[in-house]
Amino acid sequence: MGEAAPTPTSPPPGTARARNRRGEGGRLRDDIVAAAVELLEETGDESSVTLRSIARRAGVAAPSIYRHFADQPSIMLAVVQQAFAMLESELRSALDTAGGGARERLFAVCGAYLGFADKYPGRYRTMFGGVWMPDLGNGSVTGSDVSSLGSASLALLADTLGDCVSAGCATSTDLTADAVALWLGLHGLAHQRSATVAFPWPPDIAERIITTLAHLDDA
Repeated sequence: MGEAAPTPTSPPPGTARARNRRGEGGRLRDDIVAAAVELLEETGDESSVTLRSIARRAGVAAPSIYRHFADQPSIMLAVVQQAFAMLESELRSALDTAGGGARERLFAVCGAYLGFADKYPGRYRTMFGGVWMPDLGNGSVTGSDVSSLGSASLALLADTLGDCVSAGCATSTDLTADAVALWLGLHGLAHQRSATVAFPWPPDIAERIITTLAHLDDA
């Protein structure tokens, strides 16, 4: 998979949106998601992403949103799904362009993960924060919607770790469990880097985490 497609941009705040021609309803859906992403990136606060603020940013009347989304959580789910698709694309791009052997490819994928968190801090927090989620089963967002988030990226991480085992540079005996452990290590580092920016992180902290949790050899 190549680079993610650019996120559609919504009209300037307060600008009336041109009415869609017949068959262009999908464009309005994209504009609504783009407006929510812009608000999230600007404020870093999910509470600012309301139906009213999204409608204002997208240049539409609030009732128009209901033709595409049941409520605010369903919009946020679309934002998060888009963010996970972007993450998967960046991980695959890093994997496809990495040189060297299996070990180098694993480090490339892990580095791309940390880079994504640094590049999109607002979206990254929302992807894993869960603050936007209502009680599952009592609204538009279901348990299956949530459980599938990130599954493709985790599978890619497990496959890349499996390549290390096949190449004899990792000793994992449970790829699924170790991929989850590795993701948790990466996620913890990404989160703490954004939360405690003044901490004197060791320059090789990412390498230490990856080497330990992936059960890599010392080469």
